[in-house]
Amino acid sequence: MKKICVGILGLGTVGSGVVNLLNEQRELIKRRLGVEVCVSKIADRSVFTKKKMARGVAPENMGTDFEAVIDAPEVHVIAELIGGTDDARRHILRAIENSKPVVTANKAVLAVHGEEIFAAAEKAGCPLGFEASVAGGIPIVRNLREAFAADKIERLAGILNGTCNYILSRMTEMGADFSETLERAQELGYAEADPAFDIDGVDASHKIAILANLAYGTPVDLEDYHTEGIRSITSVDIDIAKELGYRIKLIAMAQEREGKLDIRVHPTMLPDSHPLSQVGGVYNAVAVSGVNAGPQVFIGKGAGSEATASAVVGDIIEVARWLKNGGDSRIPAAAFLPDQRARLDILPPREISTRFYVRFAALDKPGVLSRISGVFGEHDISLETVVQKGRADEDGYARLVLLTHKATEENMQNALGEISRLDVVQPAYALVRVESDGMAFM
Repeated sequence: MKKICVGILGLGTVGSGVVNLLNEQRELIKRRLGVEVCVSKIADRSVFTKKKMARGVAPENMGTDFEAVIDAPEVHVIAELIGGTDDARRHILRAIENSKPVVTANKAVLAVHGEEIFAAAEKAGCPLGFEASVAGGIPIVRNLREAFAADKIERLAGILNGTCNYILSRMTEMGADFSETLERAQELGYAEADPAFDIDGVDASHKIAILANLAYGTPVDLEDYHTEGIRSITSVDIDIAKELGYRIKLIAMAQEREGKLDIRVHPTMLPDSHPLSQVGGVYNAVAVSGVNAGPQVFIGKGAGSEATASAVVGDIIEVARWLKNGGDSRIPAAAFLPDQRARLDILPPREISTRFYVRFAALDKPGVLSRISGVFGEHDISLETVVQKGRADEDGYARLVLLTHKATEENMQNALGEISRLDVVQPAYALVRVESDGMAFM
């Protein structure tokens, strides 16, 4: 082949970045690959104007007909960059039915429809590239599929959403409250006008589902595990965490435990010494621990036109090399051979065991602490640290902070329900899970 032509679906931030990068690095890519890679056709939902044109692509090759791009005989590779689930799924499957390799940056479509897409790609013998779907420019997908192929993954844990990391980092460094910091993130373009997808943990949940699938060879259903965002995190809890030697991060994690998959997304208190604690701003990070390779941490830009485009173009080059070599040596899309993948049961959230940080407002008088600790004891929860922060307010309530030893989620929720009904405690409380062992990547 003298030239490999790419059809771009979606000319938004990422699509524009991909077109620009392929043009800017045309000669470098040719030196690495031995053939030229170019964009031949583009489809986008909106009508093209002078402000929305792609350099190097003739106007007649740009339009709103996605199927025309997919079906064009001169297009060898499809880059799906429109986002969403239903339309993206349809376009990806149509391309695969046409025996055309697909590259996508779409974590949602893979988290929701991944099994169908993986199966279709395997049946058609087509490569499927999705490095950009998780952590932007960090090459975590490729490393899980290739570099860790001979290793058993003990644990994955990551900061997978830059919006949440920016908000929590700024709250930690500046002492700002959540709403103020979210507004600032929106002004800077780090958060959408409707930020729910990010701050409620959905985006991170999609990404850890993909990584767990690759690491453990199992399909993952989003509704089967706990996903919690950062709306409830306050500057009070962040300041107390700092005093105790911790930082709060939104962590997505996965680990196989006795034949079940412990997978979850929630705010987490990590020791200051933990590598993920030091990752600030909009950066992403993924910590991987392999039985033989040991602990490794990958840090980089998790979003943005340039970083994501770099990952997409890297996949395009890999696919182009496969095409140039006649379709040999294709890595299974989901890292494991189809008949060697087996569904692991998801560990029910109530059975997950971890440490907890709890903050109450309790009456500052004798006997109150013993009543609270008694309830915890009845639910098999041992207290590691109990601290009263400051003096009681005018109503006699003082801030009480507790760190527990490991306990199950079910026991903790039952205990908190009982404690919140005590006449010496205000019903509202703060709860953050604490991870300090099993995640020590030092």
